[in-house]
Amino acid sequence: MVYIALIAEFLKIGLFSVGGGLATLPFLYRLTDRYDWFTREMLVDMIAISESTPGPIGINMATYAGHSAGGVAGGVLATLAIIAPSVAIALIITKILDKFRENRYVKRAFYGIRPAVTALIATVAIGIMKITMLDIPAYEKTGAIADIFSYRQIALFFAVSCLMRKYKLHPVFYIGGAAAAGAILGL
Repeated sequence: MVYIALIAEFLKIGLFSVGGGLATLPFLYRLTDRYDWFTREMLVDMIAISESTPGPIGINMATYAGHSAGGVAGGVLATLAIIAPSVAIALIITKILDKFRENRYVKRAFYGIRPAVTALIATVAIGIMKITMLDIPAYEKTGAIADIFSYRQIALFFAVSCLMRKYKLHPVFYIGGAAAAGAILGL
């Protein structure tokens, strides 16, 4: 039964996550509320793994989530389900796009989609920042505002942000450095 649910959910994600892999994140967040396949904290780990491995992030995340829910078969099914709508749509669009490329309504639709996708990604980014930089359980225990912040994670975030702006190194160096810092500092 988990396989049917994986196929159905990832077909929907593949069909409606317009804008690339990061646009899948709001849908994956909803899955954490509907199923016990993975938690929001696991989702943050999936994002980190998907960003640091070769391939499209949405497909990597589908594979990871499917494997988490249903083993190897679940990973394969989720991966196939998330790419199936894109393949079908790409085949259809290549047949009809030349006819409608200059259509003003099509152009306007694409201009409308862009801010919506940006909002989806921004919403997820805020959710990820809350998970990684805030310590809600510590705050709930003590009630002290100062305990809500994960100061080491915030410092690491700003350090990596500054380094990325100053040095244009490949992202793998920053990911590796942050992983090392996390292991050493116990983040």
